[in-house]
Parts: sequence; structure tokens; C-alpha cells
Amino acid sequence: MTPVMSCTADLIRPIAHRGLHDRSKGIVENTETAVCAAIESGYGIEVDIQSARNGAPVVFHDRRLHRLTQGEGHVADYSLSELKNIPMQETGDRILGLGELLEIVDGKTPLLVEVKSDWRGAGPFEDAIARAVRHYKGPIGIMSFNPNSVRAIGHMAPGIPKGLVAGGLGGRRGVPIPGRLKRLALRHLLSSVIARPDFIAYDIRALPRLAPIIARKFFDRPLFTWTVRTKAQEALATKWADAMIFEKLRPQADPMVYDHA
Repeated sequence: MTPVMSCTADLIRPIAHRGLHDRSKGIVENTETAVCAAIESGYGIEVDIQSARNGAPVVFHDRRLHRLTQGEGHVADYSLSELKNIPMQETGDRILGLGELLEIVDGKTPLLVEVKSDWRGAGPFEDAIARAVRHYKGPIGIMSFNPNSVRAIGHMAPGIPKGLVAGGLGGRRGVPIPGRLKRLALRHLLSSVIARPDFIAYDIRALPRLAPIIARKFFDRPLFTWTVRTKAQEALATKWADAMIFEKLRPQADPMVYDHA
């Protein structure tokens, strides 16, 4: 096994997208309840983090609050303590800070943290993320569409595997859409020159595609794929990727093992 594969090997298993959530059962995405449900079911966990005011990382997908909470406005307009006081809809959960999330997971299962970006250069947000994760003892990976965020966190927390997220970007609530050239660079993993990722997380709807296949086969970059929601997509993930980030399905909780041929 190569050094890159070794540093990400503990992350390779089915990973519950935003935790094991089901809003119809009162389990809302990116909450403590969803995280604990994934742990109890033997899955890894993927969560999203946004920047609160002054760069504090909070566990939340959307840039705006209204879809999942009783609050209004942008996440970035509030401090961490203010966000924690905004009730969620349909659950007693509250928005978590990244530090709280790490205490809850505590190495019990692999954790992938997607850094939501405004496509500016790295700053206090990335610094706060690096400070939170650099001494975390469990299996963890940090990833983002923004190669500058990936590179900055990699420099500040060099022991943490870092990943480049790529594939579809259209209409995603948590991702401001970049310009055409940046989208092109992401689609073909040209942003890897900046990010220097240890792994790739690629849109299942765009597989198979040459760039992630080359990164996996010839550069030993483990390939995660998101978001797997159907049996057909699960079969595609099994064929082309090392691990899937899923929702709605309930795959086997054992680590997935794939043939790199």
C-alpha cells in the first residue's frame, strides 16, 4: 500500500451523507442526532461546515438558515453562540460548532468534513478549522471544492488527509457557483495542482470520467463518490470508487473493498 493510500485507509467505508438523517423521523442533517445514528449503525460520517461570523466553523450545509432552522439570514451574519441559540425545525438539536462535533465523534468512526467556501483566498476560517482538527486522534479527512482552502488547511494541519471535491456544482445551496474556468478546472481535476490532495471526492453522476480514474489508478488517490442515492448508483460506486458517500440507502456497514484493476 502506498503512503497516500495508507493515510486515508481508515476512511474507506460507506459514509452517511450529512449523518444518517431522515427528516420524516425528526432526524435532521448535520445534527448530533444524525451523527450518533451513523455511529450506532457502523457508518462513517460526512458533514458540512460553514463559517460563522469571525471565521468560527459550524456544522451546517446551507449559507442561509431558513430551510432547517427557525432563524433567518446568512450563517455568516451570526456568531457561534448566537447560532447555537437558534432552534432547529422539527428537532431539539442545535447547530454544532466543529469542536463539539469532534468531541461527539471522538474517533468512533471515520469522519469527512467538507469545507464550504466563498471562493476567496484562505483566511481565519481555514485557520480555525486547522486548529480544531490538527490534534484530533480519530480517522478524519478535510475536503473542499476550493483548492485554496484544501492547500491552506493542509499546510496548517499537515497530518490530516485532505481531499478535493469535484464534479457537479449547479444549484448547490452550500456552494456559491464559481466562474466557468474554475468549474472546468474542478471537473478535470486541474485544481489538484493547487490543492495537492490526498484523495478525491467526485460526483457519482459524472462517473466514470477520465480525470478521477487516472488520479485513482496512476496517482493512488483514493476516490470517494457522492451522493449515492439509488441501487444503480451504488453499483456504479462499487465499480469505480473506493468508498461511497450515501443517503436514503442502507448499505452494508463493513468497510468497502474494491478492485483497483
